Amino acid sequence: MRATMMNVPLSIHGFAERAGRIFGRNTLVSRLPDKSLRSHTYAQWFARTQALAAALLKLGVQKGDRVATLCWNHHAHLEAYFGIPAAGGVMHTLNLRLSPDEIGWIAADAQDRVLIVDDILLPLYRQFAHLHRFEHVIVFPFSGAPVPAEFTDYEALIAPGAPADFQPVPHAEDDPIAMCYTSGTTGRPKGVVYSHRSTVLHTLVASLGDYWGLKGTDSVLPVTPMFHANCWGMPYGAVMMGVKIVFPGPHLHPDDLLDLMQLEPPSLALGVPTIWMTLIQRYEQMLTEQPGRWVLPPGLRSLVGGAAVPEALIRAFDRHGVWLLQGWGMTETSPVCTISYPRAEFAHADSDERFRRAAMAGTPVPLVDVRVRADDGTDAPPDGVSLGEMQVRGPFITGSYHGVGSPEDKFTPDGWLRTGDVVAVDDIAYVRIADRTKDLIKSGGEWISSVDMENALMAHPAVAEAAVIAVPDVKWSERPLACLVWRTGVAPASREDLGAHLLAHGFAKWQLPDRFETLDTIPRTSTGKFYKLKLRQMFGAAA
Repeated sequence: MRATMMNVPLSIHGFAERAGRIFGRNTLVSRLPDKSLRSHTYAQWFARTQALAAALLKLGVQKGDRVATLCWNHHAHLEAYFGIPAAGGVMHTLNLRLSPDEIGWIAADAQDRVLIVDDILLPLYRQFAHLHRFEHVIVFPFSGAPVPAEFTDYEALIAPGAPADFQPVPHAEDDPIAMCYTSGTTGRPKGVVYSHRSTVLHTLVASLGDYWGLKGTDSVLPVTPMFHANCWGMPYGAVMMGVKIVFPGPHLHPDDLLDLMQLEPPSLALGVPTIWMTLIQRYEQMLTEQPGRWVLPPGLRSLVGGAAVPEALIRAFDRHGVWLLQGWGMTETSPVCTISYPRAEFAHADSDERFRRAAMAGTPVPLVDVRVRADDGTDAPPDGVSLGEMQVRGPFITGSYHGVGSPEDKFTPDGWLRTGDVVAVDDIAYVRIADRTKDLIKSGGEWISSVDMENALMAHPAVAEAAVIAVPDVKWSERPLACLVWRTGVAPASREDLGAHLLAHGFAKWQLPDRFETLDTIPRTSTGKFYKLKLRQMFGAAA
């Protein structure tokens, strides 16, 4: 017997065409460099997307060619998300927060043929232009200024539009559409390449009600950069549903984001924890200094990922009626892999249990398998305590890296991705991230979780941010050192007070940090995570 279903290849092109045809009156809003707002309907956006695809074909882009973007979050970047694949190309988002040398190396490794760049980022482009030659550099006049003569003007390029009978380049569902490079904090970045199939499946899963919960009436504020793991896949989901998107452009300071929320109130926002930490601190500060200046939109939902989310941060937003929904993932996993959503089992749980669960990585999403492997190669028991490396597999999880293959330190012999995260999982599949393998502290033969200690420290009323690292110790091999940023307007805590606070949060006396260092800011990686490598360079040599 054979199934009777049609064999229609999965493709993101249907998302774009559907948005332009069915949701043509819905809008996209972009904040420009001067902080003014520009609106487009989905019908206008789709026409521009088709025009970009046609223009790239005229430039000679062929199937599989890489077309890089060096852009902030705005409508033209969303046009690239769909226009480049429609021309048969592979969109390669370059991380503008990396050093020029790193960007140049990545562009060369990907063999990018074309670059689409914001005019306000041309100074950055010129710093790495000598490292890789693009055949065409297309400049989007984001600021409204004239495009320098040596470059191609994006608006002039797409002005002729697409032919009335334009169709995307023929493709299979496993053809590549986009690529991102890993952060590369422990070596050279590696390219991850996504397909039509993987992206459609990821979009359908992530949009489910307990996860993104996308509705046609939503207004989405993507603070997560569109160069960071495809903005967690949200652009594809938003276009699929014809959802209003409010792009913040380059304006990511808490004041700017809060001002934008007054002008275009979102119902769903997404960003890394450090963004929301600074935003809620600023918001609460202004409640005292200038009451009424800002109001958090009623019913706002916020997706948080990219790093562990402290329970204290979830509680802080909850005080103002905003629930933070934490997810875990990697560039390699498209990236949604687990989400800590409210489950029926805890409908009547007390608030402490509800917040405790919300601060965990959550439950694997459908189509994703998770296992926890102990050091001896066996599966760690699902008791919520036993630790091991989290390994994952699924149809939107990479099985190799561009030009590198499947190295043994990243993939198991039976084909699972080794995430490098040390976790425990309980009997109902809740995943608790204990640490990265490289960030665990081994003191006297016993493990100390830097993530657990950071979360406990950030629950102290005087602590705004905390990052914990291991420093060498002659007697114990390693000891924890805590780097702290104090909360504005609150007196710093004493060493004794912090020690008592950690003891009250379940740490043993031997686990307490030997040193506390005060910083104005904690250095961050290009994706907003605490840059522990830099902290180890700053403090690691001191015994």
